[in-house]
Amino acid sequence: MRSERGGISVRVWGRDACFTRPEMKVERVSYDVMTPSAARGILEAIFWKPEIRWEIQAIDVLRPIRWASVRRNEVSEVISHRTAAQAMRTGRGNLGFCVDEHRQQRAALILQEVAYRIHARFRLTERAGPGDDPGKYLAMAERRITRGQCFHRPYLGCREFAASFGPVDPDEPALDETRDLGWMLYDIDFGRSPPTPQFFRARLDRGRIAVPTPDAEEVRG
Repeated sequence: MRSERGGISVRVWGRDACFTRPEMKVERVSYDVMTPSAARGILEAIFWKPEIRWEIQAIDVLRPIRWASVRRNEVSEVISHRTAAQAMRTGRGNLGFCVDEHRQQRAALILQEVAYRIHARFRLTERAGPGDDPGKYLAMAERRITRGQCFHRPYLGCREFAASFGPVDPDEPALDETRDLGWMLYDIDFGRSPPTPQFFRARLDRGRIAVPTPDAEEVRG
């Protein structure tokens, strides 16, 4: 599972996926392929520590891009942050929420029968101590991938679209397709207030999307 750059690779797949385009305000429309932020979320579901931060290096598309239009039940409102915060402070408050009164059906354009190969590495964060060994964390992540262990079930963009994961097959070919994918969500910069979305110009090159580093000039946000 180690890549040439000292990182890790994992194969993920699932029946349905939706990597939502943020410019679509009402109906959910997926990007053509997995976004780097969704890939990072999968790795954090498998192995997360406050001492490390996963960085996606590349994403291989392993199956043809297939679309499906579905209708999904969603809610039009959520419990307000102010109400929840007040209830936490005082120990009183009405946090009840009747889903039937706020349910809406919305159309979604999703992907079907997807499979990806994620190549990533991690960097130690400011919470890492002098005794933290990157090799130890890498070995722990590899064991969890091999054994199918995770902190919570990873998902493909939306929580209802569960993802399976396992070691990669080095002989499995990527999709033989090359094209421009346009501007794609890179990740969310939580270092700003409020958190700011970042984007990059994605290109599928013989089934692979090369992902720039967070400090690269092509990452805009």
